[in-house]
Amino acid sequence: MIASSKTLRAMGALGAVVLVAAGLTACSSSSPSSSAKGVYTFWDPYPQFDQTSAWTKLVDSCGTAAGVTVKRTGYDTSDLTNKALLAGQQKRSPDILLVDNPVISTLVDAGLLTSTKATGIDTSTIDANLMGAGQVKGTSYGIPIGANTLALYYNKAVLKAAGVDIAAVTNWTSLTAALEKVVAAGKKGITFAGIGTEEGSFQFLPWYWGSGANLNKLDSPQAVSALALWTNWVKKGLAPNSVINNTQTTTWQEFMTGQYAFGENGTWQLAAIKASGMDYGILSIPAMAGGAATAPTGGEFLTVPVQSDTTRYATSAKIIKCLASTDNLVKTDTTLSYIAPTAAAQAKQVAANPALAPWIEAVHQAKGRTSDDLGTKYPLISQQMWGAVQKALSGAGLPQAALTTAQTAAVAAIAANNG
Repeated sequence: MIASSKTLRAMGALGAVVLVAAGLTACSSSSPSSSAKGVYTFWDPYPQFDQTSAWTKLVDSCGTAAGVTVKRTGYDTSDLTNKALLAGQQKRSPDILLVDNPVISTLVDAGLLTSTKATGIDTSTIDANLMGAGQVKGTSYGIPIGANTLALYYNKAVLKAAGVDIAAVTNWTSLTAALEKVVAAGKKGITFAGIGTEEGSFQFLPWYWGSGANLNKLDSPQAVSALALWTNWVKKGLAPNSVINNTQTTTWQEFMTGQYAFGENGTWQLAAIKASGMDYGILSIPAMAGGAATAPTGGEFLTVPVQSDTTRYATSAKIIKCLASTDNLVKTDTTLSYIAPTAAAQAKQVAANPALAPWIEAVHQAKGRTSDDLGTKYPLISQQMWGAVQKALSGAGLPQAALTTAQTAAVAAIAANNG
């Protein structure tokens, strides 16, 4: 079971990038950059938005402001990646492509994206850590439309009944102690998504990075400590066995039963929890030794694919500049449950909705999954990482052994990919 395409888009989750660009489907057809001079093509991962939606109207208005007509097509996230690769190979890329941030490095590696320097797109106001997800070897290839990340939602009533002071939960030791108190009081501890897909890696990364581990060394002592944390929670009954197969949707459903003290999830669940009436709070995922752990960013980047007619870039840049203006970012990111990528837009968001304040701080601490110059290595590493998590959580292997196997496989996969 996987989450809906809308949920996957919201969290920015991505499976290992599929390079086979065949058998693709979409919600509608479009002709890429072979369009007439006055028509610009725009592809995005929002098939849920039709011609009457606020998003489509905004795209249309930005085209009008640039003096052209924009022909927009929405694809499911995985289809969009494959469609973009195929179109690039055929020299028929759209003028503008809004794509999930981990895909940037794959498209750059294929030679399909222009740099922001080449198109003249200004990146100076974008938060530097968010820009990292769209950079390859120090060069930027787009700008984020918005971002989200992960934190811990907590149920105040459950914690109060167990005598837990949330202010005392500052690291892994104090969090585990809180979970033990909650379970001893007859409730449930923590739920998260440990499924064997990119969703599982996405949810594991804050704990992995919070241990001080680096993705280039999956079997480091720090990495083992992170996996041991999750594994021990399941063994001790502080987390349910269901986490092995949980998506972010099913883990949220568990948290919303009101039986759990903590649930790991993202900004996209704010509307649901407000509507539920639960007395809740939000806590940054703690690092092993204290402080907030670095969490991964989700969200899409506005990019300009390579065109044979380079004179089109200037107009594409104008459309992107319009979409990324402060007012338009606030409207868009509020609709998509994203945190805006600029300080000015974030200030407007939190002024309108103070509940976003902790999420803005969480996004400030986050980083892209392909950062640290991982690029196209990331999907290969991630696949081995979620496999190790599955082995450990199911009891099929100890954390150390599972991660040692994962490291060996990741190194081999990277070497084969480079070969």
